Amino acid sequence: MEVPQRPQSIKLALPKPASSGLSPLGAVEKVAKKDPMNEKLQEMKDGTAEEEEDRVAGDAFSPEEKKLESDISVFVETPARTSGSDTKLVDSDTEANLQPSSPDGYSEGGSVAEEKLAEEAEEARKKSEEETAAKERAAQRQLMAVEELVQSERNYLRLLQVSTVTIRSNLQKLQPPPAYLDSMFLYIEEVIGVSGRLLSLLDQKQVQPGDPLFLETLCDSFLSLSSDIEAAYKEYLANYNNVTAMENTYKQKEALWNEIVKVIKTSAPDVNATSLSFFLVMPVQRIARYPLLLQTIQKHTDRNHPAYALLEQTAHTAIALNCRINEYKRFREVADKYKKTETLTIKDKIYRLNSHSIAKKTARLSQHFKHETGIAPKLVDEEFDALEGFFYILEHGILELLENVETYLHHLQGFLSCKTEEFDLDMDGEKAPICYKEITTALRQWILPTFEKRIRTLIHKPLCALRDLLVGPRNLIKKRLDKLLDYEVIEAKPSLSYDEQAVANTYKTINTLLLKELPQFNGLALQVIWSLLGTFSCLHKDLASDMEQLFQGFAQQLPHSPLEPRAFWEWVESAVLEGMRRLETVCQNVEETLNAPVVQPLSPSSQRRLKQLTDKHGSGKIYQVISMVVGSRDLDLNLAKGELVAIVSEADTRGDKRRWLVDAGGRRGYAPSSKLIRYHQPTEDPPPSPHLDMPESVTGVRRHSFTPESRPLMAMSLPYFQVFAAYDFMARGNHEVSVWAGEPVRIIEPHDKRGNREWSLVEARGGQRGYVPSNYLAIVPVGTGLPSTYQPYC
Repeated sequence: MEVPQRPQSIKLALPKPASSGLSPLGAVEKVAKKDPMNEKLQEMKDGTAEEEEDRVAGDAFSPEEKKLESDISVFVETPARTSGSDTKLVDSDTEANLQPSSPDGYSEGGSVAEEKLAEEAEEARKKSEEETAAKERAAQRQLMAVEELVQSERNYLRLLQVSTVTIRSNLQKLQPPPAYLDSMFLYIEEVIGVSGRLLSLLDQKQVQPGDPLFLETLCDSFLSLSSDIEAAYKEYLANYNNVTAMENTYKQKEALWNEIVKVIKTSAPDVNATSLSFFLVMPVQRIARYPLLLQTIQKHTDRNHPAYALLEQTAHTAIALNCRINEYKRFREVADKYKKTETLTIKDKIYRLNSHSIAKKTARLSQHFKHETGIAPKLVDEEFDALEGFFYILEHGILELLENVETYLHHLQGFLSCKTEEFDLDMDGEKAPICYKEITTALRQWILPTFEKRIRTLIHKPLCALRDLLVGPRNLIKKRLDKLLDYEVIEAKPSLSYDEQAVANTYKTINTLLLKELPQFNGLALQVIWSLLGTFSCLHKDLASDMEQLFQGFAQQLPHSPLEPRAFWEWVESAVLEGMRRLETVCQNVEETLNAPVVQPLSPSSQRRLKQLTDKHGSGKIYQVISMVVGSRDLDLNLAKGELVAIVSEADTRGDKRRWLVDAGGRRGYAPSSKLIRYHQPTEDPPPSPHLDMPESVTGVRRHSFTPESRPLMAMSLPYFQVFAAYDFMARGNHEVSVWAGEPVRIIEPHDKRGNREWSLVEARGGQRGYVPSNYLAIVPVGTGLPSTYQPYC
């Protein structure tokens, strides 16, 4: 309700004297018949002239007329604002009170016009004041919104820096530091960087928030950084679920979580924070607050403002930026859901089976059969098919390259494990062997280990990481195929249910994500491969340079250094070919030795079985088991390694020659022919070891002895034997030699230098000499012949 204003005194002026000789009453009647609106317009045009005429007319009145004028003055109470009915009532009352009470009369229309003009002027004045006040309020609210945006951005940046620098560094000082702490602050450096750049652009202009140019500066700065803001915030928001999951793992360890809370309170005492999420959730809240603040500023900005259009564009950009970030986050959530590789046991898979999963897999299998048989057409996407094919080519190349690098490192380790410089070759007086020994020592202890370490760090480790990255896209491609089969089933339906719409949306999301990001992955993977190949070449170049520098120090001491380059390389080629020929010969001899049958001494029980089988089947049917046999079918025998059997039939009942029917000394059954070898029976009375004294049964003439009666010597056929290593033995020093079980050796001395017979000095097949335990050696007869025909490695 409006409060009525103080009553105003309305003075009704007397009519002016007419020159036509009419009576005052006639003048009043004539004036009353005039149109009030015409008088209003006339008064608005000639207000000044009328005032002058009134003044002259007033002076012309007599004192009695002036007294009469003062006597008929009336007061009318006019409220400032009245309703329609009240106004009408006042008008009717006013008309009643304004009736001429004297014969002189006055103008009623003029007083009404003056009253309306006064009311309209007052309303116009109030309206102008209200508009001015509204503009001032809008400007004040706009200034407050701008100041809030800038000041909140500064506080936001300060808290992020506290969490990243102070709290993070203090948490890393804990012993032990929290696991995967760096993953909690992933991508936050980019968010801090883009926020600092935004404030820096505002500070560079040196314009205060109250300045009209500040709004334009703010919009220009935000628009110029919009792409960087989107790139920084979308990765942070996509990774925020991992941040919360990691914090929950910290909370499960009460002692660790108490330490973390203590560090947070100590590092930021002015902030009432009790968890890391208090700081790490700020970017999630901040990116959603930009559109609200900009829309608030736009709401309180006049449309005629020079920066209004730019402000509107900035607000729309902030909204679109949030929409794109939300869409990217949704894509990442779908990708993270389906690209994981789960290791499930058969029991877990059975527990997961239900009617829904069985129906879904059945529908997919049915749709796949329809594609293969041509019953239903397959949805073809040529763009995706090309990307998928290129991805599988890259995957194959990466796996092949990794396998080759691992093989290369394995061979390099084998070369480094061969410590040839530690062997005493009895060549102390020759310069060439000494030079070769020093070169080999430098290669094995310095150059090649450094080269191997660089290969593992710069080649093998990145390749392993790239191989692990292939799992996610591969699983996503497979899941897209499954969702495509589901989508093809429901594609032709006119209306989809809620679940079917979810299936369609999932397929479209995966397909869009792969079409967008798979080309980027393929391109980056290809760049990594080319970079690794270039690094591999550079490492070999550095290796060649180091080896060249090493050999230059010994070049003058080597025997073939004076040769011309052409002659030197010819010598190198011939030496390499000769060494390769010798190596092939050694390998062939080793293979023949390993494949040769080895006669082992028999235990008493084996000797009785051998006699029994020989008497029953003959010596030509006796075979020995070379590896353990485990029966897997009916009538199969279980045989131990070294066991003797007799062959009954070289095929089973079905004619399969891979299974032989054997007699194991009472038990008959089948055994694989590949695990049987013919047994070579030794002579009945094997002689003692050849490195011991000759047996007494051997008669002959001693050298340098006199015999009165010269009798011809009798050439006797004596059995000879071979000494083998019965067990593997690894050398523990330069005075020992490594031997393997079954390796033939030659005994040089059956004791060590102190006469201890527990150690024997032997020579292995490679010509290496050293001591081995005597009980690791076995003497095995291998045939008969003349004494002069004995060969130690037959």
